[in-house]
Amino acid sequence: MNAIDRKILAALENDGRLTVTELAEQVGLSLSPCHRRVRALEESGVIRGYRAELDPAALGLEFSALVFVTLHDSKSVPAFEEAVAQIENVVQAQRLFGDPDYLLHVVVRDLPAFQRLYDARLTDLPGMKRMTSTLVMKHVVTNRPLTSAMD
Repeated sequence: MNAIDRKILAALENDGRLTVTELAEQVGLSLSPCHRRVRALEESGVIRGYRAELDPAALGLEFSALVFVTLHDSKSVPAFEEAVAQIENVVQAQRLFGDPDYLLHVVVRDLPAFQRLYDARLTDLPGMKRMTSTLVMKHVVTNRPLTSAMD
């Protein structure tokens, strides 16, 4: 990956709806070489896809919580991960080193909706030894472009 590839990635992270013509103009390439580079970045897996960034609050999802989970043992991992993947309100789930074992980011409409989800689905996750949660007060950094971390 060279400087031109990083420029392409930065431009697409900023606006994934750019046409190849607009992108080529922004990064200083002609159309064909720009198209080839984008295709190569897609085929190599560097670019995984394109999607719209949605505002949770505008969708009525104004409540966000971080849930920390510790499992009884490693035998529970596959069942736990499969069950978590089925909970639509879990927008991000990360397996961690050490304790706790998982960090889940949950979004819901409000506190009563979180309580219902917590009681009905989260507490029934397989293999769980301990679960704690904390409420998100404010999002300070979200969806920061990865290209900014490459420098």
